[in-house]
Amino acid sequence: MRETVTTPTAPRFHGARRVRAALLAATLLIAACGDDEPESAATPNAGDTVPGQSPGTVTDGSDPPTTGTGDEVAPLSEVSVVLTRLPGTEQPVKLTSRPGSDRLYVVRKSGRIIALEEGDDPIEETTVLDLSDRVLTDGERGVLGLAFSNDGETMYVHHTGLDGETRIAAYTMDGDVADPASRVDLLTVDQPHANHNGGEIIVDEEDLLWIGLGDGGAQRDPDERAQDPDDLLGKLLRIDPTTTGPGGRAYGIPDDNPYAEGGGAPEIAAIGLRNPWRFRFDPANGDLWVADVGQSDWEEINRVPADEILGANFGWSRYEASHDHRTDRELTGDADPIVPVYEMNHDDGWCSVTGGPVYRGDAIAGLDGAYLFGDFCRAGLNAMRVRPDGTVDTVVLDDEVSAITSIDATADGTLYVLTIAGEIFRVDPA
Repeated sequence: MRETVTTPTAPRFHGARRVRAALLAATLLIAACGDDEPESAATPNAGDTVPGQSPGTVTDGSDPPTTGTGDEVAPLSEVSVVLTRLPGTEQPVKLTSRPGSDRLYVVRKSGRIIALEEGDDPIEETTVLDLSDRVLTDGERGVLGLAFSNDGETMYVHHTGLDGETRIAAYTMDGDVADPASRVDLLTVDQPHANHNGGEIIVDEEDLLWIGLGDGGAQRDPDERAQDPDDLLGKLLRIDPTTTGPGGRAYGIPDDNPYAEGGGAPEIAAIGLRNPWRFRFDPANGDLWVADVGQSDWEEINRVPADEILGANFGWSRYEASHDHRTDRELTGDADPIVPVYEMNHDDGWCSVTGGPVYRGDAIAGLDGAYLFGDFCRAGLNAMRVRPDGTVDTVVLDDEVSAITSIDATADGTLYVLTIAGEIFRVDPA
């Protein structure tokens, strides 16, 4: 089933909420929830949302390009895809390709990173790295993110340590697997609560490492970390893992980071996030897309032009999406906060947004420049494109897939959808 939205006042999704009861009962939620208990992530917004039919909302009147390349494209209503089921694996939360390899590298939340041959036939999994003895996996914790250096020789992992802390580690690759003895702990960040760990990790074209961290958990950012420039939680971080820093620090600081010369933690690139489970860069223009998981009312999708990323403030916890939240809080800095390009009401069944990539492949006609997203509670693989006048065109590409943990694209633009139930789908043209 598919529906296209052509005005900023009527985006509505009708895909049924098909999250399996067993999943809702399990403590497997990755992407953080709304009014969750401080030390529990048993269900996505359990008891907090009332399923309804309220539409999503376009909130940005800016003038971004249609596709990022200046090309005019057909409406998303003309796009037709099919989800092709591939061999699955236990609790997949991230899939990526590696430069120089034709394998798919998949993160299992429970502790293993595996490699699969691309294709439809069942094959035996190859273990790339087993972190099961280093990781807490309850609730939102576990192995959460994976990235490779541009030469494919170094693998970076975002995972929860045995004391609940966030750890960013680097491993040298030995053929198709990682050398466990080569581990370098780049960054360790204490987590005051079990939820809102973030999870994304990305290597950019300059081999700089971008890291997404949530606000530390509990509810409503109780310690006001997201707007604190001296605290790494509630931020996007940007470090140089190819150099070292003062005092034996295992990474360097890019000179143009907002606080590289003082005034805050030098690792910080952007502030004011609740739980950026997944963020991505548009390979065509460098724009940043951040899907930030909301509290009790709103999920949000943000687009930041490439030249405005450093120093950006996403507004949490003064705002939840574009709405007042903690009016007793003050924003850091003088600049206005980023306004989401799209937001989704929990009354409509949304609870924990999973952002994906901007599609830049060649296989699916009409999808170029579209941003892919889903949700942990609400079934559906969705695509959106911002028009030159600031309105948003959206479509439900598939309304069956549910409990989405990640939407990923390999280097050639091939799209994959992962679910907590263990499913891996390739998105193919219909």
